[in-house]
Amino acid sequence: MIRTKLSTMMFLQFFIWGAWYTTIGNYMSAHGMSSQAFLPYTVNPIAAIVAPFFLGLIADRYFATQRVLGVLHLLGGVLMLLVPGATGSPGLFVFLILLYNLCYMPTLGLANSLAFHNISDQEKQFPLIRVYGTIGWIVAGLFIGFVLSRFSAGQLPDTTPLPLYTTGVASLLLGLYSFALPHTPPPGAGRPVSIRSIVGIDALRELGSKSFYVFIVSSLLICIPLAAYYAYAPIFARVGVYDVGTSNIVTRVFPNPSSLMTLGQISETGFMLLMPLMFIRLGVKKMLLVGMGAWVLRYALFAMAAPSAVFWLIVVGILLHGVCYDFFFVT
Repeated sequence: MIRTKLSTMMFLQFFIWGAWYTTIGNYMSAHGMSSQAFLPYTVNPIAAIVAPFFLGLIADRYFATQRVLGVLHLLGGVLMLLVPGATGSPGLFVFLILLYNLCYMPTLGLANSLAFHNISDQEKQFPLIRVYGTIGWIVAGLFIGFVLSRFSAGQLPDTTPLPLYTTGVASLLLGLYSFALPHTPPPGAGRPVSIRSIVGIDALRELGSKSFYVFIVSSLLICIPLAAYYAYAPIFARVGVYDVGTSNIVTRVFPNPSSLMTLGQISETGFMLLMPLMFIRLGVKKMLLVGMGAWVLRYALFAMAAPSAVFWLIVVGILLHGVCYDFFFVT
């Protein structure tokens, strides 16, 4: 029963993220905000940087985890429902997205913490719960592409407010559902507050080997093009290649970009299942090298595909998401 509740929580947690994260660029570009389409993908990591301060100072010390999770999702749901109303004002639009992310990003850590606290064998049980998050992301893309298209009056669903409203409603649903999750006391209750521990300085000192810092730098370099991928790959899939002189669309890549992008998460699920075998065969260092090599290959494929919108190269690049993400970040 508890595992079912936690799996449902993970499903909704990533359904919410997948519903807006791969569609908002197309929405903004279709409503006169194409020059600001990168900003949601800028404020999202800013919120992720702020999240540990909130978790360390408040959520982990004074309140039950499931209650904080519920309140943040309820606030986030209300904010996301307000976002479409700010479409005519890019500044307000992005500001609301920032506020939403400040509510959402802490919930990633809270959801993981809640799951870990309520299972007995974390190594075996948590991956089976976490995989429902990836499934939730996939379902979000398919729901937008194949269900919302029936209600978008002939328009591409990504360019309508429907995915944003879907995100808001799902956030409210998870917010209410969170209060039915197992009671999870604050894990840091009674501990002294240390800014060093909150920002991770103590962890850096403990893990401060040369190889660790090489990994940190590699992660930083990989995440730079990754942010551009999330921001612009769905837009490219929608509009294809422009004629610079006339601004007319020459080639349209795919009529259903939100569903196309789910190929990456489908691949991620498959490689996740292969990881235990790969750990035995390759070991951690070789898996990291394979992951980094896959990132290089992936962006090379995108670069070759871009000038003429070569569809199969784009698909292969998206499918490489599984080995890229699992063999590097998960490993």
